[in-house]
Amino acid sequence: MSNAEIRVAVLGAGGRMGSEAVKAVQAAEDMELVAALRRGDSLDRITEAGATHVVDLTVPDSTEENVRFAVQHGLHAVVGTTGWDGERLQRLEQELAQQPEVGVLIAPNFALGSVLASAFAATAARYFESAEIVELHHPNKVDAPSGTAVRTAELMAASRREHGVAPSPDATEKQIEGARGAVVEDIHVHAVRLRGLVAHQEVLLGSAGEQLTIRHDSFDRASFMPGVLLGLRTVGSRPGLTHGLDGYLDLGF
Repeated sequence: MSNAEIRVAVLGAGGRMGSEAVKAVQAAEDMELVAALRRGDSLDRITEAGATHVVDLTVPDSTEENVRFAVQHGLHAVVGTTGWDGERLQRLEQELAQQPEVGVLIAPNFALGSVLASAFAATAARYFESAEIVELHHPNKVDAPSGTAVRTAELMAASRREHGVAPSPDATEKQIEGARGAVVEDIHVHAVRLRGLVAHQEVLLGSAGEQLTIRHDSFDRASFMPGVLLGLRTVGSRPGLTHGLDGYLDLGF
């Protein structure tokens, strides 16, 4: 057994992201993988293995229970599972209030390039009249739009409101339902599900005579692992809830 202070239990280890996380933790010299749980495994295995940190890469139906278990047992948690709406986040913050030393990171995306692209989009959105998002993923993805797209739209909309930018102009009067995509805080978000894709997002910004496109592409799930490891190395020093990996990056704006 190693002397690593970061002893990790990966939940969802049988999935595509979870299996990559298992390999990444095993390869990290400052970490030890102590448990790799698959669907149906008892959460008691986490504490029995002596974990200090939990990575949750499961499914929306189980993520809240998993993270609550971690918090109640004083374990730091890094969460990549979607489904954390306002109500769930509020309940989590109430749990964390009882465990003030515990840190939880909920990250819609662990790819550092994606996190930076969303931050750049939020900064740029206030300078353009029109703003929309197109996200493109593999057809096995269970949620639409993606958590990354929702988070990006929220950041962009907040920036536009703060600077008094009106919603994007749109004269559409007739449409087939869904043709203009979902609307997340006044930002239209379009979801593509296509075989051969992994995870991709374009932010489209436009004003009279010009367009700015901010695009990020993940071609392999290995691209998410540096962010997972960054989360594991940082979460213990950031008690409470952090929403978005950008909260751990010194972006300078």
